Amino acid sequence: MSEQPAAILLDKHYEEPSLFLPENLLREARRQKNLPHCRVPSICLFDPDGDLFDYLKAGNQLGKIGSWACYHSELYRFKHDGIEIGIIPRVVGASYAVLIAEQLFVSGCEMLISLTSAGIINPFDEGKRFALITEAIRDEGTSYHYIEPEKKSRLAQPLLEKLLGSVDQTECPYFQVKSWTTDAPYRETQSAIEKMKKKNVGCVEMEASALYAFAIARQKQVICFAHLTNNMAQHEGDFEKGEHFGSVDSLHLLSYVLKRLFWR
Repeated sequence: MSEQPAAILLDKHYEEPSLFLPENLLREARRQKNLPHCRVPSICLFDPDGDLFDYLKAGNQLGKIGSWACYHSELYRFKHDGIEIGIIPRVVGASYAVLIAEQLFVSGCEMLISLTSAGIINPFDEGKRFALITEAIRDEGTSYHYIEPEKKSRLAQPLLEKLLGSVDQTECPYFQVKSWTTDAPYRETQSAIEKMKKKNVGCVEMEASALYAFAIARQKQVICFAHLTNNMAQHEGDFEKGEHFGSVDSLHLLSYVLKRLFWR
């Protein structure tokens, strides 16, 4: 008897357009809330932990975008190195991340950067705590609605070349890594972890594979970084991120990335 594919892999019709569109949802939300059309900053940032958001808010560096009509999130703006950036805090998990990404890109976003925290699977360069996720193992559900199961969920080649081409390793705050994206962080078993080690996976997080699958399907620019902060609480004192919960380092990372993308 042959095994049947999991239900999530069936009847996806990848070439068929969606009936339920993000622009239509936003249209109805604007109507209900009596809001004007919202054009978001061209660069937007997901801050799943919310630490950078809290740091910027405490420093009075944020302005709320009141016309953002999303039912499920709040959008703010701040300036960094003279560039306006939109930021949405606490976008955790694959399906939520892609839900918001869809709405951002139909509202004027041209590039989305996600900076999540991640658990360490394989040891890494102790001098760098940020990883550029170049490929993600698809152990979540959302990506299978966007690209075929056999396709890899990875960073687009032009962005990869900008971020890693001719990099001075002494200045670069990140290294490249393959991640494992899971929907179930409390089901990271020893057997699963050992399997991921054999696949040369460096870290585990909850959004990258879905965001990259969305980017491939929609031909959008998405970059996923991981702040490697923990060993999945296997010892006391884990989850330390540094000064102001890693916010100072995160802003330094953002400066470097913007320079690589736009000024190199």
